[in-house]
Amino acid sequence: MVVTLETGKEVSAVGNLAGVRIGESLRLTGQWTTHPRFGEQFQVQSFTAVSPATLVGIERYLGSGLVTGIGKELASRLVRKFGITTLEVIDNQPAKLREVQGIGPKRAEQIVQAWRKHREIRDVMVFLQSCGVSTALATRIYTHYGKDPRGVMSRDPWRLAADVPGIGFRTADAIATSLGVDPESPRRAEAGVLFVLEQKAEEGHVWAPRQALAEETGALLGLEQEKCAAAIDTLAARQAVALETDANGEELIAAPHLAKAEEETARRLSLIASTTDALPRDSADTQEVAGITLSGLQREAVQRALADKVLVITGGPGTGKTTLITAIVQMLSRRGLRVALCAPTGRAAKRMAEATGREARTIHRLLEWSPKTGAFTRDESAPLPCDALILDEASMVDIVLFSRLLAAVPPPSRLIIVGDSDQLPSVGPGNVLADLISSAVIPVIRLTEIFRQAGESSIVVNAHRINAGLMPQPASTDGGDFFFIERQEPEAVMSAVRELVTTRIPRRFGLDPRQDIQVLTPMRKGALGTASLNKELQALLNPGGPSLGRGPVELRAGDRVIQMRNNYAQGVFNGDIGTVAEVDEASRTAVVSYEERTVRYESADLDQLSLAYACSIHKSQGSEFPAVVIVLHTQHYVLLKRALLYTAVTRARKLAVIVGSRRALAMAVKNVGTMERCTRLAARLRAHFPYKGPSEAQAR
Repeated sequence: MVVTLETGKEVSAVGNLAGVRIGESLRLTGQWTTHPRFGEQFQVQSFTAVSPATLVGIERYLGSGLVTGIGKELASRLVRKFGITTLEVIDNQPAKLREVQGIGPKRAEQIVQAWRKHREIRDVMVFLQSCGVSTALATRIYTHYGKDPRGVMSRDPWRLAADVPGIGFRTADAIATSLGVDPESPRRAEAGVLFVLEQKAEEGHVWAPRQALAEETGALLGLEQEKCAAAIDTLAARQAVALETDANGEELIAAPHLAKAEEETARRLSLIASTTDALPRDSADTQEVAGITLSGLQREAVQRALADKVLVITGGPGTGKTTLITAIVQMLSRRGLRVALCAPTGRAAKRMAEATGREARTIHRLLEWSPKTGAFTRDESAPLPCDALILDEASMVDIVLFSRLLAAVPPPSRLIIVGDSDQLPSVGPGNVLADLISSAVIPVIRLTEIFRQAGESSIVVNAHRINAGLMPQPASTDGGDFFFIERQEPEAVMSAVRELVTTRIPRRFGLDPRQDIQVLTPMRKGALGTASLNKELQALLNPGGPSLGRGPVELRAGDRVIQMRNNYAQGVFNGDIGTVAEVDEASRTAVVSYEERTVRYESADLDQLSLAYACSIHKSQGSEFPAVVIVLHTQHYVLLKRALLYTAVTRARKLAVIVGSRRALAMAVKNVGTMERCTRLAARLRAHFPYKGPSEAQAR
């Protein structure tokens, strides 16, 4: 960062300056160094924000966005009117603000309130910076805890990691050290165990082997394994973690809510499967349903949907899952049943509705989340008004959401679960669809026949080739829908992506580069990660206009963005993709338009958004796009797996283009290994269900 000294000299300041914005005045503590390439630099050890003392400094300070309601233009007018006393006027003579053109009583009051809040934040910031916390994180801590976070931090500094987005365990642990907490403290060991367990959940695991958990916690904290094992015992004794022993005698540890979600899932599925319903039994022919001609296996699936209370239907692209859902809906409706349809994402629900001609909702909206109570309205005490529920894209659903969904299904209802078990598992913990199938207690129909129309698509054919461990066969002419562009160097890959998105695909296929073309990549970091790709694509597709800085990212009106975590209050969820419809630089707010709603984001909420011209393959689950450009390079070798590539290719509706090295493509196709998730749902299902034995109907 370039800073201007009081003498007017510009110098480079390096170090932890997170959260600092242009226009702020700082008091820096550190030492002068000489970099072999960049010359003289000031190495910052700590910094404190101070009030600026020059007209230019005051104008930059007020116009930087730090004070909500004051943008660059208004800051300029304030400084022209009040000069060097501007900050003093806002502090002590706020009535004078109305002397500035454009500021009425309401606007003046808003500015004063925002200024006071900012001063409170600065007071908190001074304290937090003494604990090594950046300006940006200090703002978040203030937002969460209010004026005085000292009490919380002194009692349990590691709680910050759980409560405040952006603060990880290591940051909270460093704060604890700065507050004088003994590194050998049992509280620290317990916090470390919970953190490692949380990390395991983020990797998709529900459970963690006890010994491995103690070892990883010890390595993280620099503690003896015995102390971490004792911390696990303490947590288990007060039921802060769940402890179970598997069939092999190994002790497993889980967060209590995840263990409960697994148990409730098995219990509810067993209850639904064993409860009788009032479905009339008739011998109606299922060969043809309202003009839909079914294959032999599809007819069997319809018959099983009529006969079984719980059914899983799985299959790859082009195998007729959507057609089958439509047929089952018609057959169940013909018999007088109320059928509800849902999917994990808005896009998947929309596709379901278009195919069936019936309303389909996301799981969250089906369960009617209430911001007032902070819980779903639909549960066991207020079940869904349906006689049958069909869930699509089930591979995306994690164990917690699935258990909440089952809690709202009336036991007399039947449940039909549809998904592609070869796709990546859910982002959240659990491996629900795979566990249901492997349990061998729930009827499963596996669709394998590729229908003629789908078989004419190279996207579908190559998706199945990849799934079978075969290299895809790109089209040799411009008339195809699947292409591979070989590039070796990362710079060449990036150049090809730029050309494809901005020129070649829009010109050849008539697609909108900002709305219809999705770039997918395995990773977030690196030269070909989502961060780098989004920066390049934003500069090409949406280079100017009003913007809001959010760390290194500028959000602009017209940008495609993705929601990065669930926001139940606003009704938007992890993975939802929308477009920035409006940016207000003065109030530092943005309005994002999603398929089902428009959401206003306050300044503190902007970190929930990320640019989405490029997104990770995992985040793309449940969505389809007219065209996808898939980036594959050996830089991504850690994640180059068959399920990842298969999932990426199946996101394309009209066009799929892979850009990268042939070696990376071969690595992804050959690497069948997906990291096994530590779950116990299949075992619980076998313990709960009244019937056993083979359950899967295979194509003959």
